[in-house]
Amino acid sequence: MGKVIVVLADGFEEIEAVSVIDILRRADVEVCAAGVKDGNVKGAHGLIVKPDSTLEDIDEDDYDMIVLPGGAVGAENIGKSKDADDILRKFKKDDKYIAAICAAPKILADKGLLNGCMATSYPSFKDAVAKDSDYQEAIVVVDENIITSRGPATAAEFAFTLVELLVEEDTAEKLREGMLFTDDDCE
Repeated sequence: MGKVIVVLADGFEEIEAVSVIDILRRADVEVCAAGVKDGNVKGAHGLIVKPDSTLEDIDEDDYDMIVLPGGAVGAENIGKSKDADDILRKFKKDDKYIAAICAAPKILADKGLLNGCMATSYPSFKDAVAKDSDYQEAIVVVDENIITSRGPATAAEFAFTLVELLVEEDTAEKLREGMLFTDDDCE
């Protein structure tokens, strides 16, 4: 099934974090919401979340994927975290999944983790992400172990894609149907 770290920092985009956590847990994926600091984390729109752990207290060897939600301030705060940097570099070296949405792909670009990869981001971060990557305008881009997405409106599809990678496509499709993310159920 896989185990996933979702990184939370003050200023995170709530829908991008909460949608991913919710959809992955519906697929029976073990998720640890990990703060870059001890204590509660405040989202970009005021939602306060109590993380399950801190990045510092996580044994990254136990996890298969790390997910970075966006939000310009949240991504900037994740980018400043030494613990996040260490885990991202280890995951890249170990060919584990690294997923980032909205402003967060810029973190990967700034750290040289997107070199030569196909990637996407929130439009205002395109130049920063495109400098070393093959930039795509797609909702979700998967390039081997790097998964990127555009922003709040793409958060659910991003999460379903993560389910496809960690569990199976059939599980993701059943979740889409059950959560009414298909046209058939909305008629």
